[in-house]
This record gives sequence, C-alpha cells and structure tokens, in this order.
Amino acid sequence: MAGADPEKLMAKADKLLVYALRSACYRSSLSDFMLMSISYNTGLYNKMIRTKLTLTRWSADWRNATQYYEQAATAFRFAKKQEKAKVAFEKASKGQEMLSALEDAKPEEAIAMYTDACSLLEEDGKENMAFDLYRAITNVYIKLEKYTDAATFLLRWAVAANKCNALHSQCKAYLSAIIVYLAAHDFKQAEQCYNDCCQNQVSTGSRGWIDTFLSSDQSHCASKLLSAYREADVEEIKSVAKSSTVSNLDHMIIRLARKLPAGELVAMEGDSLENGEALDEDDLT
Repeated sequence: MAGADPEKLMAKADKLLVYALRSACYRSSLSDFMLMSISYNTGLYNKMIRTKLTLTRWSADWRNATQYYEQAATAFRFAKKQEKAKVAFEKASKGQEMLSALEDAKPEEAIAMYTDACSLLEEDGKENMAFDLYRAITNVYIKLEKYTDAATFLLRWAVAANKCNALHSQCKAYLSAIIVYLAAHDFKQAEQCYNDCCQNQVSTGSRGWIDTFLSSDQSHCASKLLSAYREADVEEIKSVAKSSTVSNLDHMIIRLARKLPAGELVAMEGDSLENGEALDEDDLT
C-alpha cells in the first residue's frame, strides 16, 4: 500500500460517483426516483440530485468507489496524513451506508441488481471483479433467511473462482455453502454438496481441482463437521465451528457457523465419501 497514490485513488472514486449520477435511464425498478448525496473533493458541500438510475451500474460504481476510498484511507494513514485519512474513511463509510440502505429497504431488488452486475462481469470474463457482488448477494439472502438461495450463489461464486484460478477462494465458497445448508437444518443437502465438490465438478471437469479440494483445510473442516453431525456430537460441532478455518470465512458465514447445530440432532448414517463410497474417477461430469 505504500506505493499507492492516495490522491489518485480519491480522484478515481469521485469520478465513479459523478459517473453514477450522470448514468440516468428509464429502467429503475427500485423506485421512480432516488435521492443521493455526493461529497466532492473540490469542496465540503453536498450536491443533492434526483435522478433515475441504472441500478446495475449504480451498484458497481458505488462498490468500486468505496474500495478506492478505503485504499486511499489506508495509504494516507501509512503516510501519516491523518486528516486526509479521516476524510477518505468517512467517504468509504458513506458508500457502505448507501449500499446497506438499498439492501435493507429493497432486498429483493438489491439482489436482482447485484445479480445483473455479476452476469455482466461473467459475460466479459471478469469474474474476479464480481467477488464482492457474490458476497453481497449471499449476505442479503442470509438476512432474508433464504439459505438455499444463498448456498446456490456460493456455488456460483466457487465456479467463478475456479475460472480465475482462485482455488483458495473456491474451497472457501464450498465450505461456506455446506455451513449454510447446515444452518438451514438440511444435513442431506450439506452432505450432497460435499460429495459433489469431491467427485462431480460439473463446471470444471478438473481432476487437479478435485485433488486440491480434497487436500484443503476447507475440505478437512467440512469432513469433520459432517462427521460430528452424523454422530450427533454437539461439542465437536461447536469446536469445529470455532476453528481457524471457519474463522477465516466471511463474517456472515462465521455468524451462522457459531450458531450450529441448528435443530435437533440424531445420530445417522450418511452416504458421504468418508463412509466408504469410492470416488468414481470416470464420473467427473
């Protein structure tokens, strides 16, 4: 971060927000009009604008601008320019507030907007730029307690991570999906998800990826968690949920994991690979 130019980062962020305000169109499903406040670098005043917005572009611009403000704040602080760091942090906080307000007020429309943005980035082969959007969508679904939808998007995130060769992120996304299924009291689906991660790999067909996942900390964690569920071992479930592997996941997933086990536990037999089901090396499609 020491090599970053915080002034340029601030300028980029401000330009993104100005562009967002000028990107008026007639397809806003959020509301007929939205009131937004932008603080410009050139003055300490706010300019209030009523405009119809392209929601997908609006979201992407605000998220990117917020990231630039955060990076600038860190760079200013590193350079011991505390007052400028404070301003940058305040602008970053404002960006987070705007996005959170949208998610809280119109969660379904926020999801639709974020999903559109993800699709556009995926079509352009820029999946690596959509990670924050996958995270945001998952978070909104979890807030709505739509756990199956949250898990589905985590799996979509995993596929995107694979395309970027971000295998660590992919492993984390799969473990997160398993935890979400368990939070939804759906042990069978959690176990099926684990098995699919290990042997199906519909989207990648990559033996190398399978080996990577099976040897990963996330796979070992998922295996221990599912085993504890089969044995109805509450203490072991709580112990795994507090492990460093889980603690390195996103906060929304950590919160769910800390509440496990959800629902009544009954010792059971599963169909996991751990129980002796052989990996079919020919069944990778």
